[in-house]
Amino acid sequence: MEAASPARLYATALGALLVVLGIVGFFYGASFGSPGDVEAALGVLRVNAWLNLLHVATGALGLLLAGVASRRYALLVGALYTALGIWGFAIGAADAIGGFLPASGGDDTLHLVIGVLGLAAAAGTPKPPGRRNAKRPEKGRGSSSTPKVQKEPLKQKSEPRAQPAGKRA
Repeated sequence: MEAASPARLYATALGALLVVLGIVGFFYGASFGSPGDVEAALGVLRVNAWLNLLHVATGALGLLLAGVASRRYALLVGALYTALGIWGFAIGAADAIGGFLPASGGDDTLHLVIGVLGLAAAAGTPKPPGRRNAKRPEKGRGSSSTPKVQKEPLKQKSEPRAQPAGKRA
């Protein structure tokens, strides 16, 4: 389990919010058309089943990853929602993002806020020590599974060598 951090708080809180928002959105609009029947929800959002599904999926992912990979979640979801918010503002409220996600001022603002907060939470959380940062053992010759054997230097014998047969006493 990860220690408390801005990214963990973001993943947990946003995950719960998005799951609830996605489920409530299905009560307003459940059409999977492109963009399908877009309904007004909560006064400022325009929803359809694709957007509700995106909210439920990213929210559930946040709840699942909050304890193990919250920084990575905050970074990826922050980038995704920032891109959706910018794209929505760029095309205007009359069109759909990617042909199936409704764009409106309320949705785009929500996505941009979610995205910027995610990027800020990822930036405010230190990188966890991982396998990529750990020092790898040096590889010698041969297979990496073969243990390295240290050869001992030859010892000098203190006894003289055997003398030829002719010089023996």
